[in-house]
Amino acid sequence: MLLADSGFSGPSINDFFPPPILFAGTLFEINRVTVIRFIATLAILLIFGLGTRRMRVVPGRFQIIVEMGLDFVRLNIAEDLLGKKDGARFLPLITTIFFMVLFFNLTSIVPGLNMAGSAVIGVPLVLAIVAYGAFIYAGLRRNPSGFFRSSLFPPGVPWPLYIIVTPIELISTFIVRPVTLVLRLMMNMVVGHLLLVLFFSGTAWFLFQAPAAFKLLGLGTMVFGFAFTLMEILVGALQAYIFALLTGVYIQLAIADEH
Repeated sequence: MLLADSGFSGPSINDFFPPPILFAGTLFEINRVTVIRFIATLAILLIFGLGTRRMRVVPGRFQIIVEMGLDFVRLNIAEDLLGKKDGARFLPLITTIFFMVLFFNLTSIVPGLNMAGSAVIGVPLVLAIVAYGAFIYAGLRRNPSGFFRSSLFPPGVPWPLYIIVTPIELISTFIVRPVTLVLRLMMNMVVGHLLLVLFFSGTAWFLFQAPAAFKLLGLGTMVFGFAFTLMEILVGALQAYIFALLTGVYIQLAIADEH
């Protein structure tokens, strides 16, 4: 009651649906979340454009950092899952997904932005469609005539059991997997935003508006806010890794020998 009576306003789901800035009511509507995505995309282009524009045999510090990021995706995801040949084929896709998710996630802790570009369903949905499109493409490319058959009718199963197995495979392989890709990324970023806004808005209220007896609580919420900021960085990086890793896993499953 104290918080409500004093005008404290916590985070709301409405934070993810800000009013339009330009082109309201059209397919090209731009709001605060869209601007954040533009900024994150520009940051990706600038960092990798500058980092790879003049590659040197003896790299500078900035080039080393960029190369370490690219090598991390290449060695620990693409080649580790798919081998050198197939890893090289799908490396541009996996690298793009990893760094796009990473940069879009980390905008949640940038002052003035304070929102993950991946916290609204559009970006996770598009990335999931692309990842799953790559899965189906890889499977059809490797086994055009048998990919869907082997996915829906696993070999070695007695034919009467296909009545049960096939619907399960259809749902788990072609529906549940892309849906979980979307929800896992989006919900982690939604929860992270709500927690950070709650703690830092609570800090501001306790320090500047609350009665004197409650001001010390602001230090506690500030500590929790910084702790959850570090957690948000970890979760943002981990979600980028998981999304790229699962993309690689699905492609690996599509091109496996049994398909």
